[in-house]
Amino acid sequence: MRRPQTELVRGGLARSPFDETSEAIYLTSGYVYSSAAEAAAAFSGDIERFVYSRYANPTVGMFEERLRLLEGAGAEVCRATASGMSAVNAALMSQLKAGDRIVSSRALFSSCQYIVGEILPRFGVESEFVDGKDLDAWEAALSRGANCVFLETPSNPTMEVVDLRAVSEMAHAAGALVVVDNVFATPVLQRPMELGADIVVYSTTKHVDGQGRCLGGAILCSQQFADDHLTNFLRHTGPAASPFNSWVMLKGLETLDLRVERHCSNALELATFIEGLSGIRRVIYPGLESHPQHALAMQQMAKGGTLIAVEVDGGKEQAFAVLDALRNVDISNNLGDAKSLATHPATTTHQRFSEEERAAVGITDGLIRLSVGLEDVEDLKEDFAQALRI
Repeated sequence: MRRPQTELVRGGLARSPFDETSEAIYLTSGYVYSSAAEAAAAFSGDIERFVYSRYANPTVGMFEERLRLLEGAGAEVCRATASGMSAVNAALMSQLKAGDRIVSSRALFSSCQYIVGEILPRFGVESEFVDGKDLDAWEAALSRGANCVFLETPSNPTMEVVDLRAVSEMAHAAGALVVVDNVFATPVLQRPMELGADIVVYSTTKHVDGQGRCLGGAILCSQQFADDHLTNFLRHTGPAASPFNSWVMLKGLETLDLRVERHCSNALELATFIEGLSGIRRVIYPGLESHPQHALAMQQMAKGGTLIAVEVDGGKEQAFAVLDALRNVDISNNLGDAKSLATHPATTTHQRFSEEERAAVGITDGLIRLSVGLEDVEDLKEDFAQALRI
């Protein structure tokens, strides 16, 4: 078995008869057959071959296999999708039906919260949110059974950490499958299936691309889940990944390990530096000992991650002033990019939350989410120091 860094470069490689060095991009919607009988056999499943790129595509397939190999034990299947949210939606909608019940951590990305809290209930699925940090809350919510558990860890944007092993054990005892959004940690830092999760979803738009170019998503699961729920759902609802975008993601995987290593070292050094600046109410970073769940984060993750939440004194007005004063950090709601990016969650990514909902997950008016990039960390430190002197 090859090591992860080798799989990131060579995993899933399927060269054409031209023996190209770089993986080929198969920009095709359909495929031709030598005879009508061959087409019939392909659609009946009597022979295995590509029939339509909404179902499968050679470039997409290479990306799926490479990501599957990186995810490790338990990831028998990977299916790429058009975006991270299409991956979340498919992972949940493919398995849930009227009368089912889902229990979710409360601290979620806004669009994920919308699916769990508003879309699923329209179809007769009962949804319950809990404090993801509180194991007693999970135990109480799962005491009457459930079909699915959904969570992010670390959460967006306040870096809450959920005990994956403990929650997975409770979920399985309640009859639920566990779906984990692993975007913030990436498969380089955290492998939820090794801690008990059943399904992992990604927005590959983020760290996998890593340069803000393309949208993409992925679902990793067992062969049984794919056969019983996912495959037909994806085929017939159509959230297919673009071959070109999948090629970009495939090339992004080659450097993912190197980039995440640099992101994390920069993030730890910057978070430590910002903690010492005046005008800061708190810095939330799992890699800091000041993080309330630092020990758990370091058990589940190889490093502290690439994102920092910074709460400044002075609320929204001061947060806006700091953002506007930054010179080496761009204001953007994306993350995982080579460039450092910052956003104000209360007015961007989580603006649809009510004031009470934001308060429940710690999103204050003074909170800034920072995705730490690959710049020289000294430039980033100098930038924050000058921005906080305004």
